[in-house]
Amino acid sequence: MTGGQRDDTARGAAAATPDEEGSHGGDPFDDALALVNGPRRPPEHPGAGAGSGSATGVEARSGAEARTGPGTGAEAATVRISYAARAATPGDAGDTPRTSSTPDVPYTPDDPFAPDDPFASRASSPSDARHASDTPAPTGNRPDPTDPTDATAPTPALPWHAARDIARRAVTEPPAPRTSALAAALGRTLAAPLTALTDLPSFDTSAMDGWAVAGPGPWRLDHPTGTSKAGPATGILAGHAPTEVLLDGQAIAIATGARVPSGATAVLRSEHGEVRASGGGRRLYAPRPVPPGQDIRPRGQECRRGDQLLPAGALVTPAVLGLAAAAGYDELTAHPRPRAEVFVLGDELLASGLPEEGRIRDALGPMLAPWLHALGVETAPARPLADDAGALYEALAASTADVVITTGGTASGPVDHVHPTLRRLGAEVLVDGVAVRPGHPMLLARLAPGRHLVGLPGNPLAAVSGLCTLAEPLLSALAARRPAPPYRVPLAAPVHGPPRDTRLVPVAYRDDERYGLMAAPLHFQGPAMLRGIAAADALAVVPPGGAQRGDELELLELPWPAGWSAGWTPEAPTDWNTSGER
Repeated sequence: MTGGQRDDTARGAAAATPDEEGSHGGDPFDDALALVNGPRRPPEHPGAGAGSGSATGVEARSGAEARTGPGTGAEAATVRISYAARAATPGDAGDTPRTSSTPDVPYTPDDPFAPDDPFASRASSPSDARHASDTPAPTGNRPDPTDPTDATAPTPALPWHAARDIARRAVTEPPAPRTSALAAALGRTLAAPLTALTDLPSFDTSAMDGWAVAGPGPWRLDHPTGTSKAGPATGILAGHAPTEVLLDGQAIAIATGARVPSGATAVLRSEHGEVRASGGGRRLYAPRPVPPGQDIRPRGQECRRGDQLLPAGALVTPAVLGLAAAAGYDELTAHPRPRAEVFVLGDELLASGLPEEGRIRDALGPMLAPWLHALGVETAPARPLADDAGALYEALAASTADVVITTGGTASGPVDHVHPTLRRLGAEVLVDGVAVRPGHPMLLARLAPGRHLVGLPGNPLAAVSGLCTLAEPLLSALAARRPAPPYRVPLAAPVHGPPRDTRLVPVAYRDDERYGLMAAPLHFQGPAMLRGIAAADALAVVPPGGAQRGDELELLELPWPAGWSAGWTPEAPTDWNTSGER
């Protein structure tokens, strides 16, 4: 997974077309990276870099274009390395170890377009536009993007919306529906409309505790016919069917949900009636006239037998189970939940303890299985795999899951085995790179009819991006769920973005006096970070070029209740005992 965990913004070989590589219009996103990390040297004559340690495909700016170093007054050449040149740079894909002394290889920051990044706004200035370099074709065993016969050549990255659409359309027909008990249908999708098997309610019922009354008051409170005259009358309880007919001028106590007796014209709430002794008996008085039908739920008020309650394709929620039971169902016919299997790739991952000796904790394994469960997917705990091509091949060949999800190994590093393994399996690659940050090197492949693989990048937030971009629409289609309509909310603060790529940014809901509900961008948005998404309610889909405060953006809501972070601010106290809570 080491190649898959590299910063997504440094993997442009699969994102740039040959036309883009040779263009001379300047790429503000690449310019920002070069400004932040690109080496700066005195101006050089063309071709002079060969003897001075310059990288392949590097073009120094002329003196007229050079930026003046702050406070020095000296001109410095800003170096731009094209995407293809990066792929051919030693150390970037594992040819030689990269060290701090390795020249001309730009290090990509976690979040080059964070709102507080001073270089982000500088890169968007027209004065910073630079010419792209004329990059020679890659050599050796590296893929040649200009050679159509090279099976390993990267394909241009797909636009974000197009990639999501391909993922949803990859499923031509969901699995056949199955009939199960009500509880087993939770989280599945109805395969047929839910129609009422009975009237709801199936008889006239009392909506309140009180008295069932007949005609105008006052009313006599007599014992029902056939009951003992000793002691107070118990009245009509829920679950008991009254047999007597209530005559005009009579009343009888009744409980909420009890069947209203024949002859009753209304129910008088207990708090509205007054019982008084009268002539050896008791009478019920009301402070005002009781209109006919008051506090009676008539038969069929909610639905009549045969009415359609829900259409096919509806998600079976706990409320749907309750409605189905009330309507007379013991079983439901629904599409099965998709079955997924998760393989976490990487020799450097630890399952427990603190990071040590170059190894890091596995953050994706503990996160992905519960995330998939929240999407209604059946999956076992994530399975770790070493960076071994044979182990990956055996795992994929043996899997029977509807969807296999891998993490890491989707780039072109020395231990990135996903692409070669897919070719060995004869898989059909549907999506190979998406123009989105973070998460560019995600992929989608068809392993066999009805079985797919989603390859996620190894960086945690980049993996979340791939999960929401490709896995979620694919799994939703497998579950026969209808696509949710786009949900748009105004942005609470500006968000910078690369000129050609969509950006997914964690946001939390906030209330604003002018706009109402808004989406506030959260900090810690780098591809290797989870702190932002852990406090988020959704991911904002930021279009290429960024967005301003007040712009309405599409949101991808996370599959857990919104508002978990409601009220949270960076200044909020973290000592819960300050509020008296423990």
